[in-house]
Amino acid sequence: MSIDAFKSNWMTEEHEMVYESALKMFQSWEDKDEQWRKNGKIDREAWNEAGEMGFLCASMPEEYGGGGGDFGHEAAILLAQAQANQSGFGGMVHSGIVAPYILKHGTEEQKKAWIPKLATGEYVGAIGMTEPTTGSDLQAIKTYAVKDGDDYIINGSKTFITNGQHANLIVLACKTDREKGAQGVSLIVVETDGLEGFERGRNLEKTGLSAQDTSELFFSNVRVPQKNLLGGVEGLGFIQMMQELPQERLIIALSGCGAIKLALELTLDYVKQREAFGRPIWKFQNTRFKLAEVQADYLAVRALCDSAVEAMIEGKLTAPQASLIKYWVTEKQCKVIDECLQLFGGYGYMSEYPIARMYADARVQKIYGGTNEIMKELASRFM
Repeated sequence: MSIDAFKSNWMTEEHEMVYESALKMFQSWEDKDEQWRKNGKIDREAWNEAGEMGFLCASMPEEYGGGGGDFGHEAAILLAQAQANQSGFGGMVHSGIVAPYILKHGTEEQKKAWIPKLATGEYVGAIGMTEPTTGSDLQAIKTYAVKDGDDYIINGSKTFITNGQHANLIVLACKTDREKGAQGVSLIVVETDGLEGFERGRNLEKTGLSAQDTSELFFSNVRVPQKNLLGGVEGLGFIQMMQELPQERLIIALSGCGAIKLALELTLDYVKQREAFGRPIWKFQNTRFKLAEVQADYLAVRALCDSAVEAMIEGKLTAPQASLIKYWVTEKQCKVIDECLQLFGGYGYMSEYPIARMYADARVQKIYGGTNEIMKELASRFM
């Protein structure tokens, strides 16, 4: 039985073609990956290439410059990225989170203004939620916006922002009424090119994801037109974020699913070649049993993720379901990659080996998009 023992029901021939094409692009970046990791970010040109190849905003309508696909197209690209072990590319934040915010909640004018630029790579998108003192508790954010003429004046800061060094379009969570809690939160789209008062802080050094830029962002009397208020109505930001978080959490789970598959493949290849005591490591029962367990975990994770992708395409994936899927898959991802690294022995701890980088990359999966503790808390409220 092969690692992929069955075909995903959601994956059409078109999805398969997208996967294969995206995989070729991501694999072509392999010789650049070491330098990107040293730089702490991928080259800006990679975003342009992804746009030219049609791998940005693949699920956005063609009328706004997108690929006209569905969530399955985004899932295929994400799985291809995982298979190529290209964790530095923040395309799923850009295409799978930022663009859907604009499509689902923006005005017609906003969709026409921003989605085409995201689709070509002219704009790199980021979502500004987390602050130095606020993570999952989004109603407690301190960044605020006050009206001044036809503009908002924004003050505050964000941290841990994926794509922060490259982003020139940021969907920013801020308080437009600091007295109303969650009902005072709004999303304002900030175009950063030449914007006075906007500053990128450090490109943060992390335990993993070393080629993915993760930044501090600062807003000091930043002036943004009121027409950039997402949807044109104040106070809807918290609801908008809650509606989009299930897709973000499924994206994280899919990344975990792809990582488990690659870890298993890399480990199988290694143990069948590496010898100890005069025979391949694969010949030891412990090795075979461990990898049989890993394959069982992969098959279960994949079946769950496939079911969730189908539900997402049909618009039926609920917030508690997405929370539990994100929690369970990322826990399995960390466990499985730890088991696989162990079978590499000392080499598994060397960063030149992909399994070592995957081990470091996996850890944050249980943190971002809402910690796994928060995922269980959210799901339990609907039990």
